[in-house]
Amino acid sequence: MTETAVSTPDTAPTTAAPPDPRPAPPRTRGRGTGGAGRLRALDGLRLVAALMVAAYHYGGRGGDVATAWGTSPREQFPTLHGLFAYGCLGVQVFFVISGFVICRSGWGRPLRSFFASRVARLFPAYWVAVVLVTAVFALPMVAYATVSPSDALVNLTMLQQPLGADRVLGVCWTLWAELRFYALFALCVVLPGATRQRVVLFCAVWTLAAALAQASGEPFLGVLLMPEYAPFFIGGIGLYLVHRDRRDVLAWGIVAVGWAIGQHCAVAGLWHAPDPHAFSQRSSLGIVAVVTLGFAAVAAIAVGRLSWANWRWLTTAGALTYPFYLVHEHLGWVVIGFLHRRAGLPSSVTFAATVASMLVLAWLVNRYVERWATPRLRGALTP
Repeated sequence: MTETAVSTPDTAPTTAAPPDPRPAPPRTRGRGTGGAGRLRALDGLRLVAALMVAAYHYGGRGGDVATAWGTSPREQFPTLHGLFAYGCLGVQVFFVISGFVICRSGWGRPLRSFFASRVARLFPAYWVAVVLVTAVFALPMVAYATVSPSDALVNLTMLQQPLGADRVLGVCWTLWAELRFYALFALCVVLPGATRQRVVLFCAVWTLAAALAQASGEPFLGVLLMPEYAPFFIGGIGLYLVHRDRRDVLAWGIVAVGWAIGQHCAVAGLWHAPDPHAFSQRSSLGIVAVVTLGFAAVAAIAVGRLSWANWRWLTTAGALTYPFYLVHEHLGWVVIGFLHRRAGLPSSVTFAATVASMLVLAWLVNRYVERWATPRLRGALTP
């Protein structure tokens, strides 16, 4: 989740948007914000959400990952596979974090600077991940088929899903959701200038419009307004308003509505009736619990309850999250196949070693790609 679900706010420029007509509320940030207002606990939560998704891709689903293990992950993890199946909800947690971070990043920033920060944050690691996965899947000893050269090129635009091209990265569907959120927020909030009133109106209108899109069944409205994911982004935006002023009752109301609709959407999309042939059985109560914990964790950060979590390594964890999220699925399957089927390592050791190797690869991408390319790309796009 990209950030994506995993975006890192950049330092806002000196050019400010029109001032909020309401008197500025007292800030509620604690001593744990770190540096120039950095919320290091949020960085840690990003990594937790990414590890949840990795657990799902390695041991909580069937399909292609069974090729890597040689058998179904249900046989590899007879006790934990049912728990790993809830890891897919890490995406919803990412979306809540993204709502918080994008509102924070876009506040007081002109549209061009906002656009530059998002492009520079998302694309360098993404381009590297697309090239890496395409190249590895093209190797003769790898059991997975690569996409066509034409589709691989389309993937570099991050628009492969609406254009109907084959995806190189399985997780890129979440980036398509993130891009639509960025566009809506940029046009409705950043372009006219972020104020509390405008952000509240944006949340209210998007909530109602998403519900109407769901009711209408109109495909275009569904693509534009994302009724299944909008509540999580909106809930995250509400939590940023809470971060600015924890006494803001209306902001808490936005969070509550986002949580209520979001858990419903998650249950509707991820719960299914008991089926002996299904990989695993998620309970509706379990889905609601994970969504609730995700909202609660971001809320605790927003009001400063986790300000004590100010360790420097959390900043590194946050920096690794996005490249880890991009590379972990398909390249992780290749590593699993090598360690488990060829090297004969036990399932638990293979699982841990695969996660560790993907974190190392994420560190390399962050160290030698993002740190070099992100500021240069942002500078090239910013006057």
